[in-house]
Amino acid sequence: MTLQTCILALLLAAPFNQPAQPVRTTERLERISSDTIRLSFDMSIAKGWHVYSISLPSGGPTSASLAFDTIQGVIPAYPLSFTGQEKEVDDPVFGMRVRFFENSVTFHQDFVVSDRSWVMEGVFTFGACDDEVCLPPQRVEFRHDGADDSGNSPAVTGTESSGIEQVEGFDAQSWTPVNYDALDSMNPGGGLWGLFLTSFIGGLIALFTPCVWPVIPMTVSFFLKRSASRGKAVRDAILYGLSIVAVYVAVGLIITLAFGANALNALATNAIVNIIFFLMLVAFALSFFGLFEISLPSGWSTGTDRKSATQGLGGIFFMALTLTIVSFSCTGPIIGFLLVDAASTGSILAPTTGMLGFSVAMAIPFTLFAMFPGWLKSMPKSGGWMDRVKVTLGVIELAFSLKFLSVADMAYGWGILPRDLFVLLWILMALFLGLYLLGLLGKRNKGGQKPGIAGIVTGVVSLAFMAWLIPGLWGAPLKAVSAFTPPMNTQIFGNDKNTVEPQFTDYSEALKASAVSGKPVLIDFTGYGCVNCRKMEASVWTDPRVSETINSKFILVSLFVDDKTPVKKPVSIVENGKKVKIRTIGDKWSLLQRYKFGANAQPFYVITDSKGSLKSEPYTFDPDPEHFISFLNKADN
Repeated sequence: MTLQTCILALLLAAPFNQPAQPVRTTERLERISSDTIRLSFDMSIAKGWHVYSISLPSGGPTSASLAFDTIQGVIPAYPLSFTGQEKEVDDPVFGMRVRFFENSVTFHQDFVVSDRSWVMEGVFTFGACDDEVCLPPQRVEFRHDGADDSGNSPAVTGTESSGIEQVEGFDAQSWTPVNYDALDSMNPGGGLWGLFLTSFIGGLIALFTPCVWPVIPMTVSFFLKRSASRGKAVRDAILYGLSIVAVYVAVGLIITLAFGANALNALATNAIVNIIFFLMLVAFALSFFGLFEISLPSGWSTGTDRKSATQGLGGIFFMALTLTIVSFSCTGPIIGFLLVDAASTGSILAPTTGMLGFSVAMAIPFTLFAMFPGWLKSMPKSGGWMDRVKVTLGVIELAFSLKFLSVADMAYGWGILPRDLFVLLWILMALFLGLYLLGLLGKRNKGGQKPGIAGIVTGVVSLAFMAWLIPGLWGAPLKAVSAFTPPMNTQIFGNDKNTVEPQFTDYSEALKASAVSGKPVLIDFTGYGCVNCRKMEASVWTDPRVSETINSKFILVSLFVDDKTPVKKPVSIVENGKKVKIRTIGDKWSLLQRYKFGANAQPFYVITDSKGSLKSEPYTFDPDPEHFISFLNKADN
């Protein structure tokens, strides 16, 4: 199996899509003897998710449990039990052993019937998480009576009204569902322009690789020789350039259609995907170092080259396709790097934008040299300078790969890549690159030539960058690269310094404080049993810049969706045709998150004004302080 096939298989196997309903629960009632009935909850759990077991220690994840509002004529025979393969692990975030189930589990409770007119009404609660987010405590409402001995579970009925106005503390204005489409005017999305520029630069760099640079004069000369007039040669070269753009843009569109917007949005924060990106960039770097060559199947280039011999627009298009395929060993790593960058933006337009920028840069020289063929004589000849370009690109890709490893390291809490080690590795890479470009390592290059002006300048810049990084080993902020390095307080949980304390735990009270102070409200939808909420607090909120910004510029309210404190008066509402009972404070905040913000997972951060109107797009699990600061700054403007 070729390397590119392995990479493709890894990408297809990655958990790009998070299921809309990760845990499906089927409730059933059955009679197992003349005086015993069994209430069961059969659970189908999506891949990558897990459901926590029963009777976990307090202060940990949400345990599976039964609670009754009414129970008459039946007596529980024994505590809630389960049938399934239970796993037990040490959880470093909660500091305890936790038990959970994957794939499937059935929870069941037996009751002894003492009265034929028995009745029971209550709720089954459980907690579910994956590697990135935790759902709020999930609840399955049930009601059965003596008429249900057949085992049928009656459908929940209710009025057509949402019933939200019955919830304690409900305010029609502050609970109004947000319109995310209105955010387009707040956030013009300059990230795509930045991606286009980055990709354009990547295309220019690709021109100077050994697979592309020698092809330019040969291709332009071919057009000039086969055409009867210079005008037709220029026209054909322009069509050739447009064909190059079409090929690469098609790649971007295919990726977008294959994975979709939701998948691309998840890539930036999915720990496993970040590990895959890390491995991909390492592989690309090694290919630039000459350890192996990444190439597409030879049959592809043979077939397209044969079709390119035909006349007309079709032949020109297949010439562009042939260039794309034969140059893949040099352009592939650059394209891969750009697609990783595009995926991390989370925009559905990102892959197409990236490929457009890359292809425009690739197409420009073919068109310009066809228009001005005299320029061909001034082109530098192929030589050892191309090797230096490839090694430089390899070092850059290796350096950026550490960013993705760092994201996974913070998400899983491994602690294998703290900030000082990250900075040290970058220092060593900059040192190696500087010495290499100055000709001080090994053979100078092919032909024994001395480094040119460009190589000397780049080498000196690399060594200067190395010197600038060194203070970072002792805590210097290194603000220019802080978006790539781990935060200074990575993996320090419970640190007394730079702490962020919520000012409120009630939504309405926070809005009132905002109206008085004029500060926006930062809503932290969290949970006592939310693993990734603790990871965000440990790796992001401990960053001095984050803590200072939150404490000085925002009203912070933390709403715990698993808060078991009872509300003054439980109420039943009908939400999306399903009966839901608000029994606890956590039920109320979970309803607020679903009803107003259309989300159902934690951590989830939103910023509103004093009336509950959204000021910027929400922020989910992403343990990068730089990204979180950008989120705070957008809403503060």
